[in-house]
Order: sequence, then structure tokens, then C-alpha cells
Amino acid sequence: MLDIRSLSKIYPNGTHALQDFSLNIGKGELVAVIGGSGCGKSTLLRLLSGLEAPTQGQISLEGRLLTEPDSLVNIVFQEPRLFPWLTVADNIGFGLRNLASRERDEQVSAALEKIGLRGYEKRWIKELSGGQAQRVALARALVTKPAVLLLDEPFSALDAMTRVELQDHLIDLWRANATTMLLVTHDIEEAAYLADRVVVMRPWPGRILEVVDIGLPRQRNRMSDELADVKRRLSDLLAHSLHDGSRTASA
Repeated sequence: MLDIRSLSKIYPNGTHALQDFSLNIGKGELVAVIGGSGCGKSTLLRLLSGLEAPTQGQISLEGRLLTEPDSLVNIVFQEPRLFPWLTVADNIGFGLRNLASRERDEQVSAALEKIGLRGYEKRWIKELSGGQAQRVALARALVTKPAVLLLDEPFSALDAMTRVELQDHLIDLWRANATTMLLVTHDIEEAAYLADRVVVMRPWPGRILEVVDIGLPRQRNRMSDELADVKRRLSDLLAHSLHDGSRTASA
């Protein structure tokens, strides 16, 4: 589905942000990437979204090389990045401007139903809570039916209760749309709860330390011993990666 081969990025100032990143993500899979500062998480998303070109390696989607931004790949950021001069409905329908107005309205209405904001069509973004705004951002990203959705720490700016609620909501959207998702997060609990697999990165330069298969059925119990075991393993791997990174940086 999404094939990432030997991806590396060296910036003009000499910073080696990412080295030999290779991963195959299956259709409909939800993969999380965790790692500390300098492990190349943000660089990876910029490369996958086509916002930057790799120094080495290639990205292909369903056998087709990706070398620039593509309509089949959408991204949701930490901040909703909505258009404040547009209503909720117009924000969600922004990527559907080529459709007839009736069809666009139907798709926007269905998207609002999925995110639990039916009746909010004419509201302005400033009238929404942080969690509601991020729901709108998710709906806008998914309404165009992308093959891949990239998520750049989408819940990190929210309070704990809202973050938990939106994690469950993301799982519902993932099931409903069967969209392949790549989630970058600093939150080990979030990665363990949401992902099928977790990629643990090590820094300086950013590269894969280990890929962990979560292997737990859904719906997952946040308080289960099995999930606690996964979180401990991820925490140990992350601590190891950061220790190695600090030694590399000081060498």
C-alpha cells in the first residue's frame, strides 16, 4: 500500500534529520511513530506529504511513486489550521469545490454526522472548542476520501479528557473509512492504544530502532494488564533510544 524505502534527508546546513527509513504500511493499517527530539518524526511527515523532497530513497503509494503533494495523501496537524473566515460546513467542504453544490452539501452533512457535529454547519470556527475544531479538521481531511491520512500529534494541544474522547473518535473514523493512517505522537499511551504497530525512532540522525507489533484486539481496554505491558515495552525502548541519542550527540 504505502511503501517507504531507504528514506533519508540531509538539510543544506548539514543536519542529518533522517537516515535509511524503510517501512511498508498495509491498506487500512494504523501505524504510530514515537521518538524524542531529533529523531526525524516531523521530517518524515513532510517527506510523506510531499512538502519536501528526500535526499535519498523513495515513497510509493499503490505502486505509484510520490514525488510531490498528492490528493490521495492528507495531513492533520497539532493545530486544526481551519479557515476562520469560513463556516464549519465550508471548511469541511473546501476540498470538494469541484462537486455540484447538492452533492457537496450531502457529503459535508454526512461528515458532520460522523464527527458528532450535526447542526454546526453555519457556525464559525471561533465558536468551537478546541476538541470540536480538531473534529472539523479530521472531517475535512477525510471527506475527500484519501488513501493515506498523516496525523502530526493531532491531540497533544488538548486537555486529557478531550484527548481520550478524540482518540476513541479517531478509531471510529478509521473503522468507518478504512483509511491507512500514520500517527506521529510523543504519547506512549496514545500509540499503544491506537496503533496496530508502533515504530520507535532513535535520534541523531533519525532512524528506526524497532517496530513493535501491538497484537491486541479492539476495542482496547485502557486499564488492561496487556496494554500496560505494551506501554512498558515501548517506554523501555524509548528510554534506550534517547540514551543512545544523547551519547551520539555528545560524541
